[in-house]
Amino acid sequence: MFEKNLTNSFFTEPYSSEPIAIRIREVLNGRVGFYSVGLYPASLAYNCALHNQGLNILLAPREGRELFGAFSDIDLSEMDNAIKTKIESMAISNVDNSGRYNTLEDLIINCELVVLSSNSKHIISDVDLAFKLRKELNRDNVLIACLVGSFCHDQEKNESFVLCEKLNNLAFFSGFHRHGALRNPLDSFTANFCHPNAMNAILGAKLLNKISPNIQVSAGVHNVEGQYIKAAKNISSILAGFGHAFHKNNPGLLPTLLTLLLDQCLDQAGYVSMCRTDRENLYTNQPFPITELGYSVQRIDASFVKDGDFVQVRDHTFSQLTAMVADVRGSMMLPVSGKPTRNFQAGEVLAERMIEFKRCPKGVDEFIEWCEKSGLKRGALEGINSLNYWPHILRKYSIPLSNSSMINLLYMCIMAPPGIKKDIYTVMTKSRELTNYCQESVKSFKSKKISDSLNNFHLKTSIDFITKSLTEQDRLSFDLNDIDLSNPLESEKKTIYNKVIDYIETNLIRSNS
Repeated sequence: MFEKNLTNSFFTEPYSSEPIAIRIREVLNGRVGFYSVGLYPASLAYNCALHNQGLNILLAPREGRELFGAFSDIDLSEMDNAIKTKIESMAISNVDNSGRYNTLEDLIINCELVVLSSNSKHIISDVDLAFKLRKELNRDNVLIACLVGSFCHDQEKNESFVLCEKLNNLAFFSGFHRHGALRNPLDSFTANFCHPNAMNAILGAKLLNKISPNIQVSAGVHNVEGQYIKAAKNISSILAGFGHAFHKNNPGLLPTLLTLLLDQCLDQAGYVSMCRTDRENLYTNQPFPITELGYSVQRIDASFVKDGDFVQVRDHTFSQLTAMVADVRGSMMLPVSGKPTRNFQAGEVLAERMIEFKRCPKGVDEFIEWCEKSGLKRGALEGINSLNYWPHILRKYSIPLSNSSMINLLYMCIMAPPGIKKDIYTVMTKSRELTNYCQESVKSFKSKKISDSLNNFHLKTSIDFITKSLTEQDRLSFDLNDIDLSNPLESEKKTIYNKVIDYIETNLIRSNS
């Protein structure tokens, strides 16, 4: 695989004053190229053609793909022909007057920023090719970015990961959008462009900001966290779609479900942030503090007490990437007009089929089959791609199950063995069970021990446990394993949601290991 710390910058170091000024002018007057043109880049190009006469955007479809191939016949019939002609001009090379489409090589020659728009199926090979071409063409200062919204997987090592974590300097571009909205002349769109170096982030954002007056792009330095949030969001929006469709008559449940999905998405990214090998560089090796990029503070750290000392466990500075947080919220909402995101639609399909068959899907293949029969293309379901690798991600980034309980439930709904799926179906479909699951699954191990002890206060072990927690001088040091409430009689009385929580805690991390 690629070299982790591969150089990816608009500038060649060491800096000197005159070349820097020249280079900044080149970048600000440069063009943006999008390689592998699917639904999102083509919709973005439509917005640019609609509003910008300069057309400082170039497109390069993947070999063998049509420029407008991602659009339905209905979408194409509703598009303005003059706009489609402009988009065609963005994709056609002027090098040899052959009328051929641009290639990735053309973009690297003619653009200062190249965004690899591929999904998880192609992104690793595209990154390798882009850096190889950049070197061969002597265009080392072309900045390479991606917008892939799922986890990647190394088959040889059997390891899943966030691509930007493997390649620290790969830029990341994302924000909330609906493809129909990008073709609406009155709607607007916000995004974040992230690169670990603040100056590269600002210049990339300014370059992207110029492609359309309806697109507002802000700079950020948290590329790894941003990409994780997008991947986790794509999974979460499946559960959001399920909740909206199955529990539409339970208005008290949805706010709890959606709030948890958003909060856990950011909590998980906090643990990912702490795993970064270049984390300190985000704050110490910058040309200026990140507060100058629009962050309100330099750091937001979370800690907990361990052995009497505070231990830092999470960095939440990235939560100020407003467009990405808006992306999570927006992807979990049912829009007033138009269609929700494709992962949200997959969740709606899941609800419809679970109502029809009165069971969970037999596995991921059946779930994909349900989606395809409903008109959703397999390649567009990045949330399902990421879900396949979920246990690997939990292990790699040491994400606690209490901070990922909602995605854990969705994973088990699709991937669990038949023996537990009846209980999972009950939790997913019964409002009271799901609400209790939301409340109990986020509790820590100690919190659950305390709750169980109070529920079983007729037992001596429970009385001793609570007494120790209130009277021991060092309340944090006693052994939580001193209390055992797992006797057979008590186990039989366990609620269904608690059985599911116990099953997930016992079996999820072992999945795919």
